[in-house]
Amino acid sequence: MKLNTDKMIAEKEDGIGWMIFNNPERRNALSVEMQEAIPLILGSFANDPEVRVVVMRGTGDKAFVSGADISEFEAKRSTPEAIEDFDRIGARAAASYRELGKPLIAMIRGFAMGGGLLTALRADLRIAAEDAQFGVPAARLGLGYGFDSVKPLVDLVGPAYAREILLTGGRFDAHDALRMGLVSRVVPTQELESVVRDLAKTIAENAPLTVKAIKTAIDEAMKDQPDRALVDQLVADCFASEDYIEGRRAFMEKRKPSFHGR
Repeated sequence: MKLNTDKMIAEKEDGIGWMIFNNPERRNALSVEMQEAIPLILGSFANDPEVRVVVMRGTGDKAFVSGADISEFEAKRSTPEAIEDFDRIGARAAASYRELGKPLIAMIRGFAMGGGLLTALRADLRIAAEDAQFGVPAARLGLGYGFDSVKPLVDLVGPAYAREILLTGGRFDAHDALRMGLVSRVVPTQELESVVRDLAKTIAENAPLTVKAIKTAIDEAMKDQPDRALVDQLVADCFASEDYIEGRRAFMEKRKPSFHGR
């Protein structure tokens, strides 16, 4: 995949698409060029039938994503026009997460702060190493934190924990994050990659149409006005699929099914 930056890496193996934040000298802080690459990577994975699940991770052992690249703020977020352009790029990246349509796993080691935490919240599953740290230091930087950034946090952890995270601007360790519901699981640091790979491999081997229907149903269940007809159609697609026939036959023959997403 051709990208205009070396600070993002896209890889594919065994049904898993890897989106890697590759800015280790700044603890994988998100620069504008990295934000611009995200829609290209996720769009490619969304349209690739060989990719069944996507994992996002940071390079190195210091951070998943430590936040936005503050060194760019003077040039990129210092005037109304610059802020508008910055927000437009961010909105395009956010839309690409919503449009992925495939399970997304955040593999979190080290810092997931500010925009890094918001990035992790876009995942369906968040697996954290014991050394992970979380927080939103906006209140310590004088930044505004808009509705679209606050709502996913409130939806996930509830208003009480969201207030604690946002009003204090403090850091929370992996076990605090598990208690709050920020992450799905905390594992020993040396086991993080193997656990995530096994989880992603399990999902990748499942029936793609069923996985899509389940993901969509969960996403719609979180909305004030869910699209039940969309979910019903995706369920009907599952029952009409070749994979449903394969799943039944594999069960009766006591063998592992081979699904093809059709």
